[in-house]
Amino acid sequence: MNILFVADPLESFKTHKDTTFSMMRELARRGHALAACEAGHLSWRCGGVVQAPVRQITLTGEHDNWFIEAARPILALKDFDAVVMRTDPPFDSEYFYATHLLEQAQREGAQVFNDPRALRDHPEKLAIMEFAQYTSPTLVTRSAKAVRDFHEMHHDIILKPLDGMGGMGIFRVKADGLNLGSIIETLNLNGAQTLMVQRFVPEITQGDKRILVIAGQPVPFSLARIPQGSEVRGNLAAGGKGVAQPLSPRDVEIAQSVGSKLAARGLLLIGVDVIGDCLTEINVTSPTCFQEITQQTGCDVPALFADALLAAIACATGATGTARAPRA
Repeated sequence: MNILFVADPLESFKTHKDTTFSMMRELARRGHALAACEAGHLSWRCGGVVQAPVRQITLTGEHDNWFIEAARPILALKDFDAVVMRTDPPFDSEYFYATHLLEQAQREGAQVFNDPRALRDHPEKLAIMEFAQYTSPTLVTRSAKAVRDFHEMHHDIILKPLDGMGGMGIFRVKADGLNLGSIIETLNLNGAQTLMVQRFVPEITQGDKRILVIAGQPVPFSLARIPQGSEVRGNLAAGGKGVAQPLSPRDVEIAQSVGSKLAARGLLLIGVDVIGDCLTEINVTSPTCFQEITQQTGCDVPALFADALLAAIACATGATGTARAPRA
């Protein structure tokens, strides 16, 4: 099969830990052809189809110069057997527009994973609202007074922007309320921007668990991202230490409940974040941690994803296994 990844620039990949790279490597190992483009390269013209200049690549097996680019033709997305959307957040206007272009490509016959409409409908912070029975007390608001009232009720809180990633812009305010006013002003821009506030979950010391859910089924191990030193954030990008561990019964309950609903909406891969027994986020754009879990446990997460992707392609298209050949 011919598979197109809509991803960040290939030159930016850190192959020793990059999840998109691990997906590509597994698919290449199985003999599938790979291509890549960036979301900003997608285009559509009236009377035509969604297309992009794509990089047709072959993996080298090296960590640094990890791919060879054979050609860069302009191709229609519908001419690929699958399009895998793996552009990192933030979920800004340009990401939003890209999902609309990908949805048009779907109407033209492309098979896109994750589904573009589902990506739009499940912002990573706000998607937890549908599963409030699993969350810690949470407030979404523009109101500074509402945030202050929430702090007065819960005493120890986490404040975060709705469009952050990698732990960026996350603040903890304890019972003394130190700098609460300044933090509110920074995050909500004097009432112009919505933010999220959650009661602090002390089990963060044991890790912010990333649970991967593929085709509705949780991977048996999570990656607990454990804050280091005085840091409150467990995100790997913020210096957290990743420790793979088996899922607890509560982890399985949350992941299966969330995963079964979202898989039915076209979200083939999601990342469910759990601290202690509380759901904190649902990541749908480009969930990571494949390599860390695989290396520490032997559970082959890229293979699980490849199995699910190929099954989804076959289910969606009725394919017999014959790949389409993109035309230059």
